Amino acid sequence: MTADPRITPANARVAALSLKGQVTAASYVAGWTRFVAAPLASLCERPDGPRMRELLCGAEVTVFEDHEGWSFVQAARDGYVGYIRTDMLHDGPVPDSFVNVRATHAYTAADMKTREVLSLGFGSRVKALQSDGRFTRTDVGYIPSCHLAPLGTLAKDLVTVATLLLGTPYLWGGNSAFGIDCSGLVQAACHACGIDCPGDSDMQASDLGQRVTDGSIPRRGDLLFWKGHVALVSGPDTILHANAHHMAVAYEGLAAAVLRIDAQGGGPVTVHRRLDLNS
Repeated sequence: MTADPRITPANARVAALSLKGQVTAASYVAGWTRFVAAPLASLCERPDGPRMRELLCGAEVTVFEDHEGWSFVQAARDGYVGYIRTDMLHDGPVPDSFVNVRATHAYTAADMKTREVLSLGFGSRVKALQSDGRFTRTDVGYIPSCHLAPLGTLAKDLVTVATLLLGTPYLWGGNSAFGIDCSGLVQAACHACGIDCPGDSDMQASDLGQRVTDGSIPRRGDLLFWKGHVALVSGPDTILHANAHHMAVAYEGLAAAVLRIDAQGGGPVTVHRRLDLNS
């Protein structure tokens, strides 16, 4: 079976040491850990090439090569491989908190009237250094304490998490509150609930939860897949999905969506999967 390049850390010059004997490369390295320093970083198919996915601030990566201003990396959260501009990475500190609201600002001081340093979306990770109760000083600036939670804090409902991103603009390969696609929305919801989740819908259709084959009615939190698309079931005959029809994360009637997608050439629902949050 041919290795999936999306999750295989190898290029013509270098490969992960664990792949020695499996792929051909000029050298094999164990790699070293770095973290995303920018609010968002595109994980590209090749240096300055198309975006595959996005990595949020504080995301951990293993770097296998730093070549001409681009780092060849593998993301710790989902194993995705690609190229990130080296100036968007740093060596630490190791994050211990994450943004648990749709978006927030980091300020120059513990005062909402001071200048903001940057904006961070849901799931971004930071290192908390000190808190006065109202604001927390982090490695990127002062963030409202109510917008942060310790890493390891888990949500209990996929749909509730996804609803945080309702109205977010659709962005192909996007993974943030500033732009997201269908599989990015599912991944964000799964990760917030402590469920390992790949980044693309074809992998999600194969790997997530259990396949429902008995024809049972979809229930809240189930995933429905079309060719190249995925949606969360949010309620009776309603789905929540990032889609190009609305160009946003939006609710849509399931029956209407099935008819619309088929009429537009997307075909029927191909897979119905159910996740067990208690497993």
